[in-house]
Amino acid sequence: MLRAAKLGLALLALAAAAPAVSAQEYPARPVKIIVPFGVGGPADVFARVMGQHLTDALKQPFVIEPRPGAGSVIGTDLAAKSPADGYTLLMMSSTHTTNESLIQNKPYQLMRDFTAVALVNSSDLVMVVPAALPAKNLVEFIALAKEKPGSMNYASSGPGTPYHMAGELFKAMSGTTIQHVPHKASGDARSSVIGGHVQMMFDAVTTMMETVKGGQVRALGTTSLKRTTVLPDVPTVSEAGLPGYEATIWIGMMAPAATPKPIVEKLNSEILKILARPDIKQGWAKQGADPANLTAAQFEAFLHKDIEKWAGVVKATGATVK
Repeated sequence: MLRAAKLGLALLALAAAAPAVSAQEYPARPVKIIVPFGVGGPADVFARVMGQHLTDALKQPFVIEPRPGAGSVIGTDLAAKSPADGYTLLMMSSTHTTNESLIQNKPYQLMRDFTAVALVNSSDLVMVVPAALPAKNLVEFIALAKEKPGSMNYASSGPGTPYHMAGELFKAMSGTTIQHVPHKASGDARSSVIGGHVQMMFDAVTTMMETVKGGQVRALGTTSLKRTTVLPDVPTVSEAGLPGYEATIWIGMMAPAATPKPIVEKLNSEILKILARPDIKQGWAKQGADPANLTAAQFEAFLHKDIEKWAGVVKATGATVK
């Protein structure tokens, strides 16, 4: 009996040590990063950057798998149902915290089915209109929208995305009735506003900046409370006519719930090393993106706070998914 008891204790000790050993050896094979947004959008762009740097740092491929659709729900659900072993990660954004209150019947719950890994970066949005639209500034655009209520449209990459919620907040604060036209991906929405098929879009400054500089669209305002350094001549929406308006976009990484904590901490540590690199800071600054510096626990607290914030906006604006 004594021998059996000692054997049992030894097995328990080995089981307890298994996660640490697993984390020490992790990753031992390729890691998949699911991006539940379209190719070419901010999450896709920064997922590829992070994937390459993690590949270099951890000596295993970090493979990007785009799974867009349903305002990020399709790809996110796929990630939620993946094994919690550190070999499937989710590149997510502020879309996910908004969707917690905007979409009631999702097949997952963000803070139940995922664990926070790391916040990657944040950036401004920019409000753009087709170059041929008569409105030259924000005040003129609001006047045009009010002149023909319900006749103007704005594009987004789907319900619950930062682009959608920025548009809903704009409608509520400006008293306009611009119609939401969701697209499957941000690239499709971008093409619609460039082509003049819709009259407005809020887009990430990181992906719309060159289009603005090239004159394909007209920028009416950026969405932080201070001007972005990459489009310094564009006023903020707040200073251009809607005082207090603010809406930004951020990108982060999560893993399925129950992913071993040592693996989560290892990923967070490696990501923070990447984000602290001078070349990353300088390169992203030129794109209007600010690298983050949060522990996994701090990112989790950030997520809870953001969910609460956007629940208030959804309630105040009456935003819905159609």
